[in-house]
Amino acid sequence: MADGPPNQQPAIRVSTMPADANAYGDIFGGWLMGQMDLAAGLVAARRARGRAVTIAVEGMKFHAPVSVGDEVSVFADIVKVGRTSMTIDVQSWRRARHSEESCLVTQAQFVFVAVDENKRPRPIDAISG
Repeated sequence: MADGPPNQQPAIRVSTMPADANAYGDIFGGWLMGQMDLAAGLVAARRARGRAVTIAVEGMKFHAPVSVGDEVSVFADIVKVGRTSMTIDVQSWRRARHSEESCLVTQAQFVFVAVDENKRPRPIDAISG
């Protein structure tokens, strides 16, 4: 596992709330996966210069729990761009509200496809980004 979060700005950062948790105060895995999808979607849409949709999530791993009140930072990096699709590595890190120590909590690869106004796959511009 990584020693610390990536040396970049997160795609999103959010504080967890009681509505996001189960009866034990642990944040739902589905909520965390949704945050990861939001972060990857922002990166994908920017790279595609338009709408991009999630078509797959690969290798989802949960390493540690997240508690109510934790700050979650989600980092997303494009690792592969094809003709219409892209693969994005996504990591979520938690930090307790009154701490500076971060912990990797989830990671996965999200695959997105750029789509046109008819929701059909479209080529991604060759511009790097």
